[in-house]
Amino acid sequence: MPSNVYRIRNGNKDGLTQIHITKLMDAGLQSRLERIGTDGRYFVVPMDHGVTLGPVKGLKDIESTVDAITRGGADAVLTQKGVAPRVHPNKNTKGFIVHLNGSTVIGPDEDDKRLTSSVEEAIRVGADAVSFHINVGSNYEPTQMTQLGEVTEKAHRFGIPVLAMAYARGPDIAGDDPEAIGHAVRLAEELGADVVKTGYSGDADSFRHVVESTRLPVVIAGGSKGTNRQTAEMVRGTMDAGAAGVSMGRSIFQHDDPEAISRAVSAIIHDDRSAEEALELAELAPDE
Repeated sequence: MPSNVYRIRNGNKDGLTQIHITKLMDAGLQSRLERIGTDGRYFVVPMDHGVTLGPVKGLKDIESTVDAITRGGADAVLTQKGVAPRVHPNKNTKGFIVHLNGSTVIGPDEDDKRLTSSVEEAIRVGADAVSFHINVGSNYEPTQMTQLGEVTEKAHRFGIPVLAMAYARGPDIAGDDPEAIGHAVRLAEELGADVVKTGYSGDADSFRHVVESTRLPVVIAGGSKGTNRQTAEMVRGTMDAGAAGVSMGRSIFQHDDPEAISRAVSAIIHDDRSAEEALELAELAPDE
């Protein structure tokens, strides 16, 4: 019996059928997916970097940044559990995702992501979805793989979607290798994730292999902040490859105008604008 199907007994007879319970669970999961995306496309801004990098630009006053990016068009923001009280009053009714593991750049190994929360705790702090990071090909893959499987099983009991951050990372892996990235996103699907985030292979042609490697919606990470043109062209290439959107952090929350860059990215994802049109719409200079 699937993990998200429960048989409820009433005396000697089933009070509810498996299929009815399944539909209830699926309805909850689908409604929450709609809270973190729009019409099957996703513009998520992860802001959990306070654990990884510390209180960097854009995160000290996280309230103002959350307000700006959600006004600009982001569908959802993603943080660790502890800053939920700073997120909710400022997210302008947009979605909220709680990240469940993490590490720091000053620790012994940044790839060694450790559990920082649970599905139940994410629900308690008002999450619409949870996310979990796995480094496929790293020394920590076995533990993280087991934990991702457990997270998806538990989250789906409650109808909570799981965003898997599945990266191809390891001593013998090139992070932009589409074959390795394709393996990472397929692993996320095999373990029960609902949306998968991964690294960009560098161009639309090579990234099509990644998108075709799974039936899940694929979104890309943004990496460190580049120019407005670089950000817009990366997003446009991602969408041209058939991806479902982006989950970009530093490129958005460290921008001098987070609302404007959010407006540009949203225009590409949700309105199918070109990179040039999106930057013009947001009144952003391409090379800044």
